[in-house]
Amino acid sequence: MKENIHPEYHKVVFMDMNSGFKFLTGSTKTANETVEWEDGNTYPLIKVEVSSDTHPFYTGVQKFMDRGGRAERFRKRYNMKS
Repeated sequence: MKENIHPEYHKVVFMDMNSGFKFLTGSTKTANETVEWEDGNTYPLIKVEVSSDTHPFYTGVQKFMDRGGRAERFRKRYNMKS
């Protein structure tokens, strides 16, 4: 490998903002905020909106509402009868 071309790889804590779920992993991403982890060490804290804890693929819960087709929505929007 070439030297001095790769980003610094270190441990960080990712936190799901929706559920509060946290996990420790390695990353090249950095953050200004830090958090003390279960092992007593302090790591950078990166906040994410979706993780494996809240993503429908991993949780088995799909949050999809049947809104109707395009034609039905058009008719409803402009008060047209079918």
